[in-house]
Amino acid sequence: MGTPKYVLLSYDREAEFEGQEDCEETWALCQDATDLFADPPPPVRGTYELLGCAPEGEMRTALTRARADGSAPLGSLTLEILTKSGTTVGEWHLEDVRILGDRPCARDLTLRDVTVEAREPDHNPYDYPQCPPLSPGYRLSGAGGEPCGTCRDLARVREAGDEPLEPPLRLLGCSPRGALRAALDAGQEDLGHTKVLRIDSSGLPVQAAAEGELRAWIPSAHGPGLVDLTLDLWSDRPPLAACEVWELWADGRPAEPNRWARCGPEGREFWLRTALANHVYGSPDKVSGSTYHLDGRHITDNPGFFCALGEAVNGPGGYFGWGLDALNDCLGGRWGAAPPFTLVWHDAHVARSCLGVTPHVDYRPSTFDELLTFLTGRGVEVRLA
Repeated sequence: MGTPKYVLLSYDREAEFEGQEDCEETWALCQDATDLFADPPPPVRGTYELLGCAPEGEMRTALTRARADGSAPLGSLTLEILTKSGTTVGEWHLEDVRILGDRPCARDLTLRDVTVEAREPDHNPYDYPQCPPLSPGYRLSGAGGEPCGTCRDLARVREAGDEPLEPPLRLLGCSPRGALRAALDAGQEDLGHTKVLRIDSSGLPVQAAAEGELRAWIPSAHGPGLVDLTLDLWSDRPPLAACEVWELWADGRPAEPNRWARCGPEGREFWLRTALANHVYGSPDKVSGSTYHLDGRHITDNPGFFCALGEAVNGPGGYFGWGLDALNDCLGGRWGAAPPFTLVWHDAHVARSCLGVTPHVDYRPSTFDELLTFLTGRGVEVRLA
């Protein structure tokens, strides 16, 4: 039998929600899995008409660019639903908006009908906005609340399509035990709910991989007495980058620094998730006023900064935030260190040249200067070396 990569645990959502301890039982060790890794599909997008627009600000600028280039990005767009008197009674949102074109409005030639392609976010309060009687329409604003004009009506030209169906997860070479072994022996069809964990070579858990419902099994080609299980997923699949990161953690938490540097941006982001999953929160912080050395040779992107910072404070494979909000929490204490302390940033010229401003998007990574300002503003003395 090969070395197991995954362990299956019984999973009782209700018991976990109620905080019951010892509610998990080991059901199987598994040698491998198929169809486990997958990057999320690109967000589904729809086409909309903003009818009777009086564009302002960023929308006017984007319209000019779209007329020259065929289309132009706008970012996020909020439609404030107005009453007869012009009072806002609700909002509806579009994200990743791209202007496709415009034409004169048939009802008022001083206005424009604007065609956009966009994604509807999950947090929209309703499926489609409805204006009250005698409403003048919508007030438009951008991601930061800046005015983008008005429009009299909205029409959905093409609704976003359904997301593609995904294959079930197959767990290969499983050695069932406990209640799962009993269910298989009894020929039960309802095999129960399970949680899949990635484990290292010593059998210790590295990170949660998937959750779902076991619905079928067959004898496995991996060896006598083993089975292959089919799992209908409830959870998202780990990204493709997870496979590389988990191989780097195959023998447990890394003992040498900078193993994360072998990964691309997506792998570094998942490395941070793995480091967080293996961090023990609540331990006493190191002595106040300590000095930490940040190896800046591989900080070519924002995830790289946080990977290096986690290792500077908490050692190889360490975690100390994966974004500014999380870093702010860590600086509050019980994550390894709390200000005041000194951070010596070696080879800072690498980050200074690589962490620049990206093109206009709703979210952009922090620049080198912004990271410095954030740290010093929270009591960290940063020395550039």
